[in-house]
Amino acid sequence: MGDVTAVVFVIDNDPSMRAALEDLVGSVQLEVRLFASPQEFLASKPPDVPGCLVLDVRLPGMSGLTFQNELARMGVDLPVIFITRHGDIRMSVRAMKAGAFDFLTKPFRDQDVLDAIQAAIERDRERRRDAALVAELQERYATLTERERHIMRLVVIGRANKQIAAELALSEMTVKVHRGQVMRKMRARSLPELVRTADRLAGACSNVVGDLYQNRSASRPSADVPRSFTFPSVHQR
Repeated sequence: MGDVTAVVFVIDNDPSMRAALEDLVGSVQLEVRLFASPQEFLASKPPDVPGCLVLDVRLPGMSGLTFQNELARMGVDLPVIFITRHGDIRMSVRAMKAGAFDFLTKPFRDQDVLDAIQAAIERDRERRRDAALVAELQERYATLTERERHIMRLVVIGRANKQIAAELALSEMTVKVHRGQVMRKMRARSLPELVRTADRLAGACSNVVGDLYQNRSASRPSADVPRSFTFPSVHQR
């Protein structure tokens, strides 16, 4: 299974529907895993590759909508495509509000299913790329000393070297050295790039307490500077 690049998981208690979806998805050379219930899916060991979940709304025991909420509670961020023969607007709105990728009503066109699956897999690929980038940025940030983190905070909210030096009771040359270390360790080639990196970290760590732009009266150095920014703990990964 080492060469698997994407997997479509299908949960449907109707054997004929599972077989039909297996044939359909297999026709575009995608790996398919079939399950008759959410419990079967949870008991499996899915490969760590991009994918999506094609999920029937009406299932014995745990419904598809309930299972969607359970996946969210477990932190399973897999795009969900609902399929149902008994759907209505209220049901589809509920599913989409809970984060479903798509909601298809049986009988559906084969191409509609394939288009939804391909788009869902691409979204999962993008999510994985973003997560890998954020993890790398957090690793870079973890290499900064406490002084460098403090200076980085001041730099991204627009403080000039002279202002930072006065605020921290340092020489301007010392601030320049630390600032250079920050740029090198964060691999930022410019101030806007450092600010975008900071914004990316802040967006990935929304539970961090504090808002530097509210707590400090700072001007923005450019249009690329975010209005608020907080840094993650080095242990938040």
